[in-house]
Amino acid sequence: MASKQRARDIMTGGVQCVGAHQTLLDAAKMMRDLKVGCLPICGDNNRLAGMVTDRDIVIKCIAEGIDPATVQAGTLEQKLHWIDAEADATDVLRTMEQHRIKRLPVIDVKGGHQLIGMISEADLAKHLSDAQVAEFATRVYATA
Repeated sequence: MASKQRARDIMTGGVQCVGAHQTLLDAAKMMRDLKVGCLPICGDNNRLAGMVTDRDIVIKCIAEGIDPATVQAGTLEQKLHWIDAEADATDVLRTMEQHRIKRLPVIDVKGGHQLIGMISEADLAKHLSDAQVAEFATRVYATA
């Protein structure tokens, strides 16, 4: 089933970015309003520069006693994994499993390298077989 679908078929479109110069407080409010736990970080060129999660804000900022209104989202940029919109669904699974990630930005490489969507665990559950989702969960959540 996965080999017949592309990343663009699985993703949720209409993803919104938090700007690299916006604060973590801004990011937290966006997450609340959009009902998501993760946002892409876009740089001044409107290109994907990183990701920030609600957990990042709590662990790396609030738990350290830092005011999230004083920290720019871009400071939490980490190694970034993404997938081309035309990639096969098996490549989506392989990338997410290999890097043990639960959210994967989708980039339209042919369309100017723009961020066009995000693939989450919920997207996998909606579009892939139960066996594929079970294998994904085993590989991503299994302890090493």
